[in-house]
Amino acid sequence: MSETIAGPVNDLVLASARIPGGTALYDVHVAGGVVSRLAPAGTPGNPGTLVVDLDGRYVIPGLWDEHVHMTQWALAANRIDLSGAASAREAADVVRSHLSGPGLAEEAGNGLTAVGVGFRDAVWADVPSLELLDGVTRGRPTALLSHDLHCVWLNTASASRYGVAVDSSGLLREEQAFEVTRELGKLPDAVVDAWVRESAQAAAARGIVGIVDFEMTWNSGVWLRRLAVGFDSFRVDAGVYPQDLDRAVEAGMRTGLKVPGGAGLLRVGPLKVLIDGSLNTRTAYCVDPYPHGGRGMLTVSEAKLLDLLVRARESGFVPAVHAIGDAANEVALDTFAAAGIAGRIEHAQFVRSQDFARFGELGLTASVQPAHALDDRDAADSNWAGRTDRAFPLRSLLAAGATLALGSDAPVAPLEPWTAMSAATTRARQDGRGPWHPEQALTRQEALTASTRGRGTVRAGDPADLVVLDGDPLAVSDAVFAAMPVSATLVAGRFTFRGGV
Repeated sequence: MSETIAGPVNDLVLASARIPGGTALYDVHVAGGVVSRLAPAGTPGNPGTLVVDLDGRYVIPGLWDEHVHMTQWALAANRIDLSGAASAREAADVVRSHLSGPGLAEEAGNGLTAVGVGFRDAVWADVPSLELLDGVTRGRPTALLSHDLHCVWLNTASASRYGVAVDSSGLLREEQAFEVTRELGKLPDAVVDAWVRESAQAAAARGIVGIVDFEMTWNSGVWLRRLAVGFDSFRVDAGVYPQDLDRAVEAGMRTGLKVPGGAGLLRVGPLKVLIDGSLNTRTAYCVDPYPHGGRGMLTVSEAKLLDLLVRARESGFVPAVHAIGDAANEVALDTFAAAGIAGRIEHAQFVRSQDFARFGELGLTASVQPAHALDDRDAADSNWAGRTDRAFPLRSLLAAGATLALGSDAPVAPLEPWTAMSAATTRARQDGRGPWHPEQALTRQEALTASTRGRGTVRAGDPADLVVLDGDPLAVSDAVFAAMPVSATLVAGRFTFRGGV
């Protein structure tokens, strides 16, 4: 049985621990929330120190998910799952079945919008339509969110409820979709926060000690509310969006600064700027046209992006620029160079060969989501045919000197670090399909380093944000690695999950 142990532990010894890749036993000493030393097993500690015997289990630094939409992830767990739908008709049938299920009458009577998540229309042979969704929802307001959150499929009742105009497809994309998504998330704080707490506890049980949360809101206020009522599962770097930059600067915020009242767990995150769309909605901004025509969308002009990056430089914010298409990545790189600032490119899914070296030259972090390579391999092969050797290019980015930071973009992919690391190292799932561009794979050590903010291994002087594993992550089989058994997770020496130890 798992448990959460409240309150800091000032002195702790994790006894008889192993470090991945080795067999020697160590005692990991923790003092004041920091790893104070690694000593041979049996080395005496301070009198009265709490000793937890790991019995030869393996210890690694705590795992970070570098790109999450935490509220959306928690909401998705409580919505209609459309991820298995292979067509618009199948998605509609899933909705029909849900709306006719037991216990739904009260929900409908309360006037709640039915919300589905996770559809992938880029690989469907048929297309969404207003008529199709109206036909299965019988006037119940219904909104279906694509897996990448860049598209919403509405019926007539929901379009009327949210005051938007839709054409015969029923689809909204990009900013219009984001606006409706924000409206759909306006549930009572207590309800949403309870769902977030449940999702966070599940993440801690998988080794997560911190997230970068890019929820599209004034996020530090949301997290202060959650922390005030006892949230303590992991650290949060709360991102800021351009519409809130003035407010953040006036409040004295800058990236990396601890937020007062945040219990030491909340810091100001990066400045997030979206400059193109996504692959599945064919709005990622590309050099070459898509098969259906068009090159996607540049949603922020180069001049505006330069202004934002200069403001970030002057105010102490690290820019995190969402760029998926190869043309968008070119724009982002040009603008980082012009602004004279380092930062992050979020996603970097499709990059021109001549642009790889610029990531290293400019000192950029590529914040990447390896599971997307497997989720989107068919869409990429269809839309970027003949060029996918530079799609989701983890090895090429690392070889070019970029710093890699792994994440999920939950709810686009699950907030599950071992899924991300497995995808990065195998470029395949346990589903019978062969690896997709295995030349872009990482080693397991590289994946661990990119998931632990560059730490890679446990060292004295580092925060005691630690994960205890039942096996050696560098030696177990691919199948075990993808679902790695976690025995415990600690943040600053405090157990946030304690299972088998």
